[in-house]
Amino acid sequence: MPAAKAQAIFRDLMMIDADHVADAAALERIALWALTVYSPIVAVDGPDGLVLDTEGADHLQGGEETMLTGIANRFRSKGLTAKVAIADTWGAAHACARAIQRETVVVPRGETFRAVERLPIHLLRLPDKNIDDLRTLGFQTVGELGNTARAPLALRFGPEIGRRLDQMLGRASEPIEPIRAPEWIEVSRAFAEPIGAAETINKYVGRLVIQLVAELQRQGLGVRRTDLIVDKVDGSRQAIRAGTAKPARDVAWLTKLFRDRTEKIEPGFGIEKLTLVAVMSQPLDEEQRSSTLIDEETSDITPLIDVLGNRGQRVYRLAPVASDVPERSVQRIAAAAEPSGEIWNHQWRRPVRLLDRPDRITAIALMPDYPPRSITWRGRRHNVARADGPERIFGEWWKRDSELEAVRDYYVIENDVGERFWIFRSGDGVDPETGDHQWFMHGIFA
Repeated sequence: MPAAKAQAIFRDLMMIDADHVADAAALERIALWALTVYSPIVAVDGPDGLVLDTEGADHLQGGEETMLTGIANRFRSKGLTAKVAIADTWGAAHACARAIQRETVVVPRGETFRAVERLPIHLLRLPDKNIDDLRTLGFQTVGELGNTARAPLALRFGPEIGRRLDQMLGRASEPIEPIRAPEWIEVSRAFAEPIGAAETINKYVGRLVIQLVAELQRQGLGVRRTDLIVDKVDGSRQAIRAGTAKPARDVAWLTKLFRDRTEKIEPGFGIEKLTLVAVMSQPLDEEQRSSTLIDEETSDITPLIDVLGNRGQRVYRLAPVASDVPERSVQRIAAAAEPSGEIWNHQWRRPVRLLDRPDRITAIALMPDYPPRSITWRGRRHNVARADGPERIFGEWWKRDSELEAVRDYYVIENDVGERFWIFRSGDGVDPETGDHQWFMHGIFA
């Protein structure tokens, strides 16, 4: 709206001139971040968006819906509002992300037209003059335009409208030109004649790995995440990502990681170019290996971590955190991370399985100091044969004001068939300010 009108509506309105150059630079930084986290193919989509080709990469994030929710949550945690959509085509995802009211939307495969037919025509990414002229002719939605004969539209407006419709509906390819950081190491091989056989692809991937490792070694780097970009004859692209738990530049191992996944490449009418990009790299010093005459035992499980990680398994380790509150005393760290130095220092035994959230139970107990005689958990009654406790755990008042007087009394109980559980009562059993005296299941012993 005009500045004068805005100032009339909002008193003491502070107005700052837009810095389009800084906005574009910030969007490019976000695109580079998204490329290292979500997809090997990321590009800037207009002044306010990003486009990602996540085919073959969404399983690393737990699936499409989990990935979209994670993206929205990450932006929200930084104080940014994001609308995220996934669809079969760039055009459909672009339109849905800008038209939806909720944070995320997933367009099912094959239902692109149904998802976009009621959207306004300005989401077709057409020139403003074409949009104004189409509205003058009575066109308001994508569906109305898509159901109109192409010849009259092409005669009056040229081929642009038909091209954008075909791209949105998946009838014409729209390759994404991925963004690249200037410092990334990249090697490529173009082919005079398209290739398509799996053996041929693996042969040239192996040669690209040799070139990439040579450049990494020259710069004293090891690669953590590598992308193989496949350019096809029809203009489309496909990407394969391989990651390692530690910096690596072992030719045989990197080649194996890609050969395990090249079967997913769909060459179509042929591949005209292969590109290998070191997206994430870290310093890596040379290591002197001992003579092969001496057999050394090794406990390095990094290769297993790499294989599982590239199959979409989320591999991590659990590490201690300095906290008395059980659910805060553990954190997930990278599978190959160095030990943090923290240790669990508890005099009481802890269960092998801790529930994500304490589960409310019904208990019959004599308060304040006696364990329950029986509990009911998830509709099943357990008679308590043996019990040990209480172990009192105080709240962390320096983190939350509500925990200033909060306490929990934990008990280890065993039922009459030998199952052992870790339960607690919220509060000391006397003072209501310490807790509401309800009982919870928190862990299960082996």
